[in-house]
Amino acid sequence: MTVDQTSTTRRVAALAIPALVVLAAEPLYVLVDTAVVGHLGRTQLAGLAIGGSVMSFAVWLGTVLAYGTTGRAARRFGAGQRTEAVEEGVQASWLALSGGLVIVIVLEAAAGPLTRALAGGAGEVARNAEAWLRIAALGAPGLMLGTAGNGWMRGVQDTRRPLYFVLAANALSAVLCPLLVYPAGLGLNGSAVANVTAQTVVGLLFVRALITERVPLRPHLAVIGRQLALGRDLLLRGAAFQACFLSASAVAARFGEAALAAHQIAIQLFFFTALALDALAIAAQALVGAALGGERVAEARDLARRITFAGLVAGLAFAALVAAALLAIRPWFGADPEVYTQARHAWWFFIAMMPAAGVVFALDGVFLGAGDVRYLRNLTLISALGGFLPGIWLAYLLDFGLRGVWAALTLFIALRLAGLLRRLASDSWAVAGAVR
Repeated sequence: MTVDQTSTTRRVAALAIPALVVLAAEPLYVLVDTAVVGHLGRTQLAGLAIGGSVMSFAVWLGTVLAYGTTGRAARRFGAGQRTEAVEEGVQASWLALSGGLVIVIVLEAAAGPLTRALAGGAGEVARNAEAWLRIAALGAPGLMLGTAGNGWMRGVQDTRRPLYFVLAANALSAVLCPLLVYPAGLGLNGSAVANVTAQTVVGLLFVRALITERVPLRPHLAVIGRQLALGRDLLLRGAAFQACFLSASAVAARFGEAALAAHQIAIQLFFFTALALDALAIAAQALVGAALGGERVAEARDLARRITFAGLVAGLAFAALVAAALLAIRPWFGADPEVYTQARHAWWFFIAMMPAAGVVFALDGVFLGAGDVRYLRNLTLISALGGFLPGIWLAYLLDFGLRGVWAALTLFIALRLAGLLRRLASDSWAVAGAVR
């Protein structure tokens, strides 16, 4: 390995590894929360599941905001404009705070009807979910501020402080949750209070980080407007992903309980691998954005090629792990041989898509860093509407079973891969300058 290759690998690892820990912190806390509440009973656990699924929408909105902020801040940082890069974070934080307050108002107004609709009618589960959600909604401003803070700090290639902030807040919540649920006697509501406390603390820590930068803190509507336009494209792209995964579950359910159970296991493992690959995409955003911001186009192209290769290697590694996991995780399927048989139908498509998925995630990060969001939006919509959705409903009509579901998911990845490689070869994505 050459000196340049070693240097690039170290830079990618220095950004990707802390980002991976931050990305993993939330799902790990959810597991802890679920384990604590699970001892209260199935009704409380079902209430948490419904309330948590609603709050996951706020998490998704925050993630969209973070990705958009990283690319804009990275370009400024690469151009030697660190103050302006942090100011992108200031405006993103105003946008996050406003969005968080809107989420609080909407959820407080709609908590009852929404939880009853998701629970299938009034009852103890719906009442538990509503009570949990009304408290948990209060954490939305802090949650949104935290994701905005993650966005601008990644842009200035500071991934250590976000790591400390998120780990500290999640550790606090993990301690508070069992204490509030049991000794304090709050039950399920104690879980919500612990969530709100952690989200508020992490939001305040990121606000404090902005204040210590000594940059102007007043809002600029023009900058916020440009961030909203970027967020719109990312939301449309994210909506296409949601439509694909929801459709996959809906069609799998039509093939029977065994097929749905097997699909759930496979798709959750896919989400886990996506989490790991997303850390590489975050590193790509920061490094490519900074290179283009500094008008180092050749460096950006070289980084894109190297990160694409790293994505391929990661994808191949995951393919090998997933292939080995089919036997290793046999106990996950319980004593039901039909679920295991159904899982085997999906597994080989899952393995085949992994190398392509590694490249796709890496290139997503490259083009997000380059600010080429409109192309990503259009490609995702075309791949979903023109490839995946027709493919999966055709699989249902022709009774292809779980094989058809995962063949359609593989087609979705393949179409995106072809479009991303075509874009990479054109070099039209590599637009230099502090802003795009």
